[in-house]
Amino acid sequence: MCGRFVISSSPQALRARLGYAGQPNFPARYNVAPTQPVPVISAANGVRHFALMRWGLLPSWVKDPRKFALLINARAETLLEKPAFRNAARRRRCLIPADGYYEWQEQGTRKRPFFIYPADGQPIAFAALAETWAGPNGEEMDTVAIITAAASKDLEPLHPRAPVTIAEDYFDRWLDCSTESADEMDTALALLLPPSEGQFLWHEISTAVNRVANDDPGLIQPISAEQSAAQAVPEKKAPRVKTQPDDGQGSLF
Repeated sequence: MCGRFVISSSPQALRARLGYAGQPNFPARYNVAPTQPVPVISAANGVRHFALMRWGLLPSWVKDPRKFALLINARAETLLEKPAFRNAARRRRCLIPADGYYEWQEQGTRKRPFFIYPADGQPIAFAALAETWAGPNGEEMDTVAIITAAASKDLEPLHPRAPVTIAEDYFDRWLDCSTESADEMDTALALLLPPSEGQFLWHEISTAVNRVANDDPGLIQPISAEQSAAQAVPEKKAPRVKTQPDDGQGSLF
């Protein structure tokens, strides 16, 4: 799965890679989390566009978002079988730029965080689906989910699922939703492949990433074996201090 990711490339580098119109300016993000706004690239009439959408897809038919599960991921194998994703897979395919993502490896009662990043050092584009939810009072919310597939053999020890990435040569093919023919769908779905072995590298990182409020370059730095062992020792709980609730919403910009 993909539950947190990183956008560290400059706006200029991402624009050159993904070829979208407009010149949005935004800072690097090192702990992008569900419900936060994320950059999304879609296409209309052959032109790519940049937009911000909430990470956590809401199908248009949902009556009350508070009673609907947060859909941050969609399984590649069952997109057309699930009512929540079927229409978006046909009409609203999109890309989310990233420079890597986080995964937590379960070892007994412990979860070790890892940073997973492309071996070639280039920005990647997650395959994604978008949906606009319209509320009863006329409000609208653009939402998105990242597509996942079975992990490659080398990534499987970290987690059995991994986000699907679309190679630059196939951006147009994935984003083209101009028709809903069976051939078009087959062509698009054929791109939803697991990562190839060796495509990604990874290393263990600090448990500081567990807290959404932490967002700095230090989160992606590798830790030593000694630091890893130290993280396995339960910390004494600090005295509880009353604070304002942290809803984790944050702003990408």
